[in-house]
Amino acid sequence: MLVGLCACNSTSPTIPPSMTMRPEETVTPPVEVTPTLSHLSTATFTPSPLACLSQPGQIESGSLELKPPLEFLVYLPPCYNEQADRHYQVLYLLHGQTYTDDQWVRLGAPTIADRLVISGEVLPFVMVFPDDRYWNLPAGELFGSRLLDNLIPYIDEHYRSLPDREHRAIGGLSRGGGWAIRLGLTRWDLFETIGLHSPAIFREDGRQLENWLEAIPPESWPRLWLDVGDHDQELGYDRQFDDLLTRHDIPHEWHLYAGEHDEVYWQTHVEEYLRWYAAGWETVRGNP
Repeated sequence: MLVGLCACNSTSPTIPPSMTMRPEETVTPPVEVTPTLSHLSTATFTPSPLACLSQPGQIESGSLELKPPLEFLVYLPPCYNEQADRHYQVLYLLHGQTYTDDQWVRLGAPTIADRLVISGEVLPFVMVFPDDRYWNLPAGELFGSRLLDNLIPYIDEHYRSLPDREHRAIGGLSRGGGWAIRLGLTRWDLFETIGLHSPAIFREDGRQLENWLEAIPPESWPRLWLDVGDHDQELGYDRQFDDLLTRHDIPHEWHLYAGEHDEVYWQTHVEEYLRWYAAGWETVRGNP
């Protein structure tokens, strides 16, 4: 049981004494033979790569007419418009407290995704960046339900998503990581993958975490990533959560890096995060 976990910018208690850390777990052209016939030309023809693969993806803005409105950004990978019959995995990335829906964009997520997709290192995927600017107002408490009940159905209806658990991921940093824990564990039926980057676990969720974990069928454990900086104010709480996962034999990746609770730290690791999310989709059965 985790007691008294805090959210985001609140003052953290003294970090527990150092402990023995487990080693990090990390996600770790054929020769062309040209047939020749004496009476035919030996010239070969290979299909040209799509011209759109030399162009970056697109970022669109949207707003749901709720009270107050829920704004969001959507990243569409290269060739999204040109490949009209293709459907995509979707990654929901949640920003930190006091920031807005453009935080992950500023940290470089679309630019890095473009490079990885264009180079063929990962399958193309869509990213959605919801806005949680009302964190300190009553609407902030409803962010989770607004995302689950309104935004996800909207994305599945208006974009060519693969609308199932196996092709949907959620991740967040700081307060966004707190939301990713709550939504990912309580609605594990919606998310195959959960990424937690310096998560600020909500105080009121601390006593619920163990119950949430025990309610997930073992065969349905999400892929789970947890990282934090060694000078992060949330380090003590995140270590407790890692210990809880370990006690319950829940597979997960735990990464302790050098750094603080700031954008310098997160920007340093964005590419690693995106590669990890994408690696899970590479193994999904029936992936296009």
